[in-house]
Parts: sequence; C-alpha cells; structure tokens
Amino acid sequence: MKPEYTAEFRFYAELNDFLPREQCGRTLYYRFSGHPGIKDPIEVLGVPHTEVDLIIVNGQSVGFDYQLQAGDRVAVYPVFKSLDITPLLSLREKSLPDPRFILDVHLGKLAKRMRLLGFDSLYRNDYRDTDMVSIAVNEQRILLTRDRRLLCIKQINHGYWVRGVNVENQIDEVLRRFDLHGSIHLFTRCLVCNGVLAPVAKADILDCLEPKTRLYYEVFHRCVDCQRIYWEGSHTKNIRKKVAGFLAT
Repeated sequence: MKPEYTAEFRFYAELNDFLPREQCGRTLYYRFSGHPGIKDPIEVLGVPHTEVDLIIVNGQSVGFDYQLQAGDRVAVYPVFKSLDITPLLSLREKSLPDPRFILDVHLGKLAKRMRLLGFDSLYRNDYRDTDMVSIAVNEQRILLTRDRRLLCIKQINHGYWVRGVNVENQIDEVLRRFDLHGSIHLFTRCLVCNGVLAPVAKADILDCLEPKTRLYYEVFHRCVDCQRIYWEGSHTKNIRKKVAGFLAT
C-alpha cells in the first residue's frame, strides 16, 4: 500500500467563492499518495485552474507542473488586478491583446450586453460543452460560464466563473475582471448574431424602414453578417448614460 502524505492549502480572496462556507479563509489539509501535479489537488478542493494566478509553496512561487511533496504549505492566490507580481511566477496572462469571449447557455443576457459594448461575444443556447471548449481553444476565446466544472477542463486556458445572477452585476463584474473599461465601443456589433456593424446609406435601405423611422432618422448601420439594420433611437441616451457610469468606476 502506498504511503499517505499530507499538505496544507490556503486559498485567498475571491478563490474562497469556490469553497464551502466552513472552509473559507482556513487552512485545508489535503491527503495524497505519490507526487501529483499541484493543479490536481487545487481542483479537487474546488478551485478551477483558470482562476489561479499565483501559487506559493513553502515560500517559493511555482507553476502548475510542480509535484506536491509531503508537508508542503501551499498558498493559492487569484488573478491580481493591480498588484505587480512580476518577480514571481504568474500563471495568468494579464490581458489578451484582443479579448474575445464565448458564453455558456446561462449567460444569454450577458452576451447581448457584451455585444452592445462592442465585445466579440459568441453565444448560442444550443452549444454543447464540447463545442464551447473546442471554440475557446481554437479561437483563443475567454470562456465565461456559470458552470465551474467547465473551467476545470484541462484545455481551457482562459476562463472565468461569473458570480453574479443579475445582468447588471455580471457586466460590471466582467469589465472589472478583464480590465475592459477602456475597450468599450458602443453600437459596433449586432446584438443578435455578434456580427460587425458597418455604416449604410439611408437611400440603400429605404424599403426596409418603417415610415416613422424614415422620417426621423438619418444615420444607419447594418450587420455585415445577418443584414439587420440599426439606428440610434431615443433609448440610446439611457444606454450612453449607463456606460458613462461604468467608465467612471
């Protein structure tokens, strides 16, 4: 019979969101045999690898390939938003140069809001888990999900478990997590299919417009993919006001 060892784990800040309440903010004791890669016990204890930015073992920063040893004392930290940890071994890219997203079936409203703000956000309510993983990997997209289990899939490098239930909280959460406030470009994507919007001459689409729309509006855009037509109606004033609130935070 293989000998059994023990290591100590402590999770910090929002990583405690993944733990049972009675384990939050406490030292956890993990029993194991052999020398597993440290990624495995972290996920066994409930924390997806995509949420981890820094692992300190016995005072030294290590990567996911570190093999756990008997008596190790492990501290696990989330993505740092403002603290510079350059001298240490960060496990996450600070930001992708052109962040693109794919959202699971639970986040339809968030997908629409992300598109409204100009972010490339794929969503379909019939995506299978395997579809999302394949797309996320092949297209280097960030997986946004309400299903923690998806973030434990080995192939997923970039992902985030959305904590909020209300879409207003969700969009604020995602903007903060990925530092997207400076990348907002309103009314540049189709809310339905995620296609890019391009300017279109009013004369070219007159037959597609309702009489009052023809009368009161002059500036139009059309989705290059699904051909839906958009214009800035009276509701856009409130949208711009909300976005100004995001930018002020």
